[in-house]
Amino acid sequence: MSFLIVLSALAFLMFAAYRGYSVILFAPVAALGAVLLTEPAAVAPVFSGIFMEKMVGFVKLYFPVFLLGAVFGKLVEMAGFSQSIVHAAIRYIGRTRANAVIVAVCALLTYGGVSLFVVVFAVYPFAAELYRQSGIPKRLMPGAIALGAFSFTMDTLPGTPQIQNIIPTTFFQTTGWAAPSLSIVGAIATVVAGLAYLEWRRRSVMATGEGYGADDGKAAASSSEGLPHPLLSLAPLVLVGVANFVLTAAITDRYGTSYTLTSDLLPGLKAPVETPIKTVVGIWAVEGALLLGILLVCVTAFGRIRASFAEGTKSAVGGALLAAMNTASEYGFGGVIAALPGFIAVSEALRKIPDPLVNAAISVTTLSGITGSASGGMSIALAAMADSFIAGCNAAGIPLEVLHRVVAMASGGMDTLPHNGAVITLLAVTGLTHKQSYKDIFGITIIKTAAVFFVIAVYYLTGLV
Repeated sequence: MSFLIVLSALAFLMFAAYRGYSVILFAPVAALGAVLLTEPAAVAPVFSGIFMEKMVGFVKLYFPVFLLGAVFGKLVEMAGFSQSIVHAAIRYIGRTRANAVIVAVCALLTYGGVSLFVVVFAVYPFAAELYRQSGIPKRLMPGAIALGAFSFTMDTLPGTPQIQNIIPTTFFQTTGWAAPSLSIVGAIATVVAGLAYLEWRRRSVMATGEGYGADDGKAAASSSEGLPHPLLSLAPLVLVGVANFVLTAAITDRYGTSYTLTSDLLPGLKAPVETPIKTVVGIWAVEGALLLGILLVCVTAFGRIRASFAEGTKSAVGGALLAAMNTASEYGFGGVIAALPGFIAVSEALRKIPDPLVNAAISVTTLSGITGSASGGMSIALAAMADSFIAGCNAAGIPLEVLHRVVAMASGGMDTLPHNGAVITLLAVTGLTHKQSYKDIFGITIIKTAAVFFVIAVYYLTGLV
């Protein structure tokens, strides 16, 4: 019975997300409904003592990353940098390689720190024009965008500033650059398999004589005239990546293992405040890098962004608040579910998987699929099972950097099921339906999930980290 209660709560939240209802509202409803069926008197204490504590703790740690990422992405879009990069990619890669162009542009923007949702909006007009001129069916486009934005640059490549690569740092005391060699192997495997799949789909569909299809009128790609130089457009993205790498080492060198604020430094403090540096170095490095990227965009494109700066940043802040609160609500939900007897039975069953990396991968990708969120599913899994993952890897002599990479990649595996928010947004922006295009998104989902286990196999065969 306790297992059915947990399963029902997860199913209810998944259904609510699929139907388009707010996770911020329905995550506590689902969690407290499960508590009500388990121990009615505990509903109010659980809400205040577990759900809200977990939710607020998540916001405390990660909201600045959401906020700075959203502002940076919006400014890159407003400055015309993303459009310039798209035009340059088309010019140098070629229109005949439409899938490679789209994947390259999405990957560059995502790895440079631009939010996944911003990437979808920025790339779509140009992707649509490219597909139209190449005669490629439009319904294949979401698969290419998903490969470029929702996969290897989101959680696989070392140093990616996306939140899916940052969350594990606070649990495993690693950095965003964890297991760089394995990361590159996983990224190459994903890209090669993904592009091969997309090209196979393109050839097989076009062989039937199918063309671009109906034009919804939403795509209006501009010309490259008047856009910033591509090298200038790339500069903020490169700066974010380089600064993230430099700050990761510099912060540890400057602060050591911990830093304590005392009344000698700040006389108003009632008690010392100690910060374990290893738990925040990845977050601080990304925040610093994004701040530098924002400053560079403001300096180099102030004339372009000045008129719309106020409204643009308001929009970015609103988007960051929504994204952070959605994930924080799922994190609070996970904290509550993890305390229920039914989840104990589930976690005990998962712990019986003998291999610690396979255990972590299956646990994280399953919960990411159920919640329809990479960051939400990973947060739930790590909140409940991080200690057991760490203990298993320590016992097997597996570096926590490898665990970090496996967990991050697994979060971006089965998360892109039909109820995933990014999938729904992608289809809405492109004017397509699940029936038309989800098959190709799911193909990328399968490839990305398989890449996690490929990386695990590579580690065991070679010891590569």
